Amino acid sequence: MKNRMAPLALALILSACGSGGGDQQQQQAPQGPPQVGFVTVQAQPVTLTTELPGRTAAYETSDVRPQVNGLILARLFQEGDYVRQGQPLYRIDPSPYQAAIASARAALARAQASIASTRNLARRYGELVKINAISRQEYDNAITGAQQAEADIAAQRAAVRQAQIDLSRTTITAPISGRIGRSVFTTGALVSAAQTNALATIQRIDPMYVDIQQSSADLLKLRRQIMGGDLSRGGNAARVRLKLEDGSTYPIEGTLKFTDVTVDPATGTQAIRAVFSNPRGLLLPGMYVRAELVEGTKANGMLVPQRAVTRDPTGSATVLVIGADGKLAPRQLKTERTIGDQWLVSGGLQPGDKVVIEGAQMLQPGTPVKGYPWKPGQAPQGGAPAGAPGGAPQAQAK
Repeated sequence: MKNRMAPLALALILSACGSGGGDQQQQQAPQGPPQVGFVTVQAQPVTLTTELPGRTAAYETSDVRPQVNGLILARLFQEGDYVRQGQPLYRIDPSPYQAAIASARAALARAQASIASTRNLARRYGELVKINAISRQEYDNAITGAQQAEADIAAQRAAVRQAQIDLSRTTITAPISGRIGRSVFTTGALVSAAQTNALATIQRIDPMYVDIQQSSADLLKLRRQIMGGDLSRGGNAARVRLKLEDGSTYPIEGTLKFTDVTVDPATGTQAIRAVFSNPRGLLLPGMYVRAELVEGTKANGMLVPQRAVTRDPTGSATVLVIGADGKLAPRQLKTERTIGDQWLVSGGLQPGDKVVIEGAQMLQPGTPVKGYPWKPGQAPQGGAPAGAPGGAPQAQAK
């Protein structure tokens, strides 16, 4: 009895297995071409920028120096304060210069007293020489003496003026408005007009300069593109943006002022200077920054997302496009630069081409696909997971 039941049980098991296999084959039946997301390439104006390193520099810098010799009696400012042009900063002992003024004025008075007699003598000799009472030589000597007395008065007046100027210079004032640094000399220090060290330094930091270095080869390429018509420079070409040392973006845009006419032979770069408003004093002289310069606008630029671009074994940039027959086709690109998360393409594509950006990771060129317009953050459409041709079986509810 047992021998008869064994073949019957084996037949039932094989029949059940055959029925389950048929259901699985039915579930794995193709569900149509795989779906891929694409973006349509369009020619559009593209603003080209370049990011370069730079250093901030004060708009104006002036060293405070003495113009007379003497002892510093007082310092009239607080270090780090904002000072205005003409504001008193130091006071030098004025006593020697007050004495010099008194001496110059006395000499002037002496010269003015003597000129009256020389003028009268010249006038009397003028009458006598007419009647030949004196010689012509004596008359000429009297005229010369009167002229010398007048010249002496002019010299003494100049000496008084010079003494007054020296006395005024005993109060050292700010040559420009700006933020003043530390004082190198203190009260009681002896200073002279010939010394090399400045008493303090004033810097005007609003506005602020940013000095940028750019390769002369890049500037030459840019000029050729502009002259050839590949780029156009509009009103926004003079704008500059800054990134600070901590990675933040400076909130105020600057303006390009000039490009130096000389190339540094040691570095092969040209200096570019931009000016930025600095009302809150956020920028300080000597800071390292990165400046973003607007080079110009490419009228018919084409942008392709970086995630759509791959590299072939030779290192060339390639993309897959959906052809007119609905099949994937490879294209080799000529790329110029990255702009944000996109490549600027100058060759290999035509306006209107559908570049695959999602769902083709495991597909080969020539595969028929069904495309849908891709948007950032959009989930793949349809029931088939992205990149799996024909899809995969759905899990069955039990």
